[in-house]
Amino acid sequence: MTYVVDFQTVSTVGLESSPVADALAGLRANEARYFKNKYDHEFTVEPAADARDTVDWVHEILRDERDIVIDSPPLEATAFEVGGVRWAYVFYASGLSVNVLYTLEDSGKRAVGFKLSDGMEVPEELATRFKFARQRSKLAGTIRGSYFTIKKEH
Repeated sequence: MTYVVDFQTVSTVGLESSPVADALAGLRANEARYFKNKYDHEFTVEPAADARDTVDWVHEILRDERDIVIDSPPLEATAFEVGGVRWAYVFYASGLSVNVLYTLEDSGKRAVGFKLSDGMEVPEELATRFKFARQRSKLAGTIRGSYFTIKKEH
């Protein structure tokens, strides 16, 4: 079932099994607000089991580009195209969010972003590879994030 993320009233719908569900819901709402304000796009998610193609694409990029396998189970995912960019998000039970920004033009930006919600330690599979910067969000508290540039075609 598809769920439109409401950033006005933050909800843990779909994220209840996460030990940091409230913080992860804030992180998800923060993303929804960004896309609504920048692109007038409604940010919708669906259970990861119903979005296997998206989850598999994100996992393929992580594996192929940096030999990364996320240990936490995915809870929700989404994929959409706005502004000439293909976006994909996977939200994990641990409180991690992984997004892929993939510009459709060959010369455009392509990157993978990691965001951690409040109360979550940096996952072991990322801890030695990335430094995480902090930012404040009204919806998500303190967000820690990092990224890497995609080098290959996916």
